[in-house]
Amino acid sequence: MLTPALARPAARRRENRTAFARGSRKARVAPVRPAFFVLNQGAQGPLVTSNFSRSAASGPAAGRTVGKTFPPPSYAGDWISDDRFRYHKTSSLASAPMLRFETAGESHGECLVATVTGLPAGVPVSLAFINRQLWRRQQGYGRGGRMKIETDCAEIVSGVRHSKTIGSPVALLIRNRDWENWRESLPVEDYPGSAEKAKPVTRPRPGHADLAGCLKYDFPEARYILERASARETAARVAAGAVAKLLLSEFGIEVLAHVIAVGHAALGRPAAWEEIAALEKRSEILLGCVDSAVEQRMKDVVDEAYRTGDTVGGVFEVVAHNVPPGLGAHTEWDRRLDARLAQAIVSMQAVKAVAIGEGVENAARFGSEAQDPIRYDPQQRRFLRPSNRAGGIEGGMTNGEDVVVRGYLKPISTLRKPLESVDLRTRATSLAAYERSDVCVLPAAAVIGEAMVALALAGALIEKFGGDSLPEMKRNFDGYLEQVKNF
Repeated sequence: MLTPALARPAARRRENRTAFARGSRKARVAPVRPAFFVLNQGAQGPLVTSNFSRSAASGPAAGRTVGKTFPPPSYAGDWISDDRFRYHKTSSLASAPMLRFETAGESHGECLVATVTGLPAGVPVSLAFINRQLWRRQQGYGRGGRMKIETDCAEIVSGVRHSKTIGSPVALLIRNRDWENWRESLPVEDYPGSAEKAKPVTRPRPGHADLAGCLKYDFPEARYILERASARETAARVAAGAVAKLLLSEFGIEVLAHVIAVGHAALGRPAAWEEIAALEKRSEILLGCVDSAVEQRMKDVVDEAYRTGDTVGGVFEVVAHNVPPGLGAHTEWDRRLDARLAQAIVSMQAVKAVAIGEGVENAARFGSEAQDPIRYDPQQRRFLRPSNRAGGIEGGMTNGEDVVVRGYLKPISTLRKPLESVDLRTRATSLAAYERSDVCVLPAAAVIGEAMVALALAGALIEKFGGDSLPEMKRNFDGYLEQVKNF
């Protein structure tokens, strides 16, 4: 039997569960996240006291051994003993997003795999739509020979039945046709004589993961590093992002992208949403620019890189249309949506910078020139902006305007005229290795950027509106829109 004092936390848990709105997946049963605690009453400095505890001196832990480690509670609502704690380390469960995706696979391995966890049940899923996004990723002027080998198509192996999600993790598989050419060079199980079939990379490429990866994982050569670091992995991201787009579309949200600069050739003007939407419907993709004249200038830059054995980078812009206000939060650093979007874009291979809206340009402006004035339309009963320099996000939250994110892509690292490097076996100066590669990947990067933004927005949408099924989530969404309309 629990004493009345010890029974109170359990009663509080029941009250907290009742207090939250039913059907909200984002509901928490108590205000404190799961944590890992170490008892250290003899430590110097400030002590962190659990919000669930009463008093360290009088609690049941009195007399326990200093330094003893306690296991984390199973959930934030679990009662934690009355102790004072020196260390308070947030567990991985506390910061894990409600929508999560992972990829697996190597560039020349048998297949790529993506898993998406946290989707509500009932989301319509179209393989034709997913494969269309994979096709778009493979297009564009400046791509290498690998795209002539692969014809990417996704297979859904779990989480979808009768064309709808069932609430369990969605797993997607994309087979590498090039695997047949590497089966003996990259076997899963070793075999006698396999060393003779290996294709080592001993001359790391400047700008690539080769050298840093070898040093980190203690590999004598870079083959295993480049196999995973390769942008081939992004095919799995695009498949996962396509599923996120399908969820967003159920709420009227669209995510598309276009290329605004290749080298020194730049669009130089804002693109209307209608132009970007028309671009997505094209059956042939050159460089993914909405302006055909500018696109030809971009092609000239790529041709110059071809002639000189070089590569070229640029800038792509992702636009999310019809996003409601209030996704993300200002209250904690890791809930700010612009921070999540920045991480999503910079996680892409070769992306070295990101901007939300006109973030780069705003750095050179006065404050009166950088902000977006606020207006109100009484007929639509909504707040409007005459400009969107903030890129649809203020204070880490969407403000109802289009969300605009730019990714700055450096020229890729594999050069037909290699730069100076060092041979890892001999330590002698040498030219960097060359692997079959692209010259310009901006059109593909734009599609990958769409996927990453879609995944970040879908995660924020699920956090905001919760629900174990799509109808439940839509009820929460519709209720919120009514609240905003009546503000």
